[in-house]
Amino acid sequence: MQINLAKSAALAACLLGASLLAGCGEKAEEVREIVPVAIHDSDECHVCGMIIEEFPGAKGQAVEKRGAVRKFCSSAEMFGWWLQPENRLATAKMFVHDMARSDWQAPDDEHLIDASTAYYVVAPNLQGAMGVPLASFAEQAAAEQFAQMQGGQVLRIDDITAELLQQGAAMGHGHAPMSQQTDSQAAEAGHDAHAHH
Repeated sequence: MQINLAKSAALAACLLGASLLAGCGEKAEEVREIVPVAIHDSDECHVCGMIIEEFPGAKGQAVEKRGAVRKFCSSAEMFGWWLQPENRLATAKMFVHDMARSDWQAPDDEHLIDASTAYYVVAPNLQGAMGVPLASFAEQAAAEQFAQMQGGQVLRIDDITAELLQQGAAMGHGHAPMSQQTDSQAAEAGHDAHAHH
């Protein structure tokens, strides 16, 4: 009788341990970190279908928990998409380039940052892809310095509205290939001194 009780207790302990481990595995999967992905030469903008790498300026991407990724030729295109009520997906996290650490001509995917915590400056003097050129920064000080150079103001994600994006489109800034970007315009973008043109 004692042997059967011991075996039963051991079996119950094993089953309890197995169920706890299974629970841990499910929880780990739920909290999987959402991280940005590289933008490849052939990637097309989710909104306009243009080849993303053909244009200068900060790019954007929306990454979902389940792995779906939408890439955009500019942060303005990404925000235009995101401002549509049906696209405010709770599972999607948006990323933009930190232009304090990237060349305006060819932003570095190593420096993609969380769009919800970034600082933004409208940069009408710089060429971009679709929409108003928006320079994004991880640090407020870098954004403020850039805003002084551009004669603009520092914005946060909640300041970016459809009206702001439409103003940029009315300025006539849209789909200017990299070859039309001048060196002086790129120099004003606040990219690091070691960037290649």
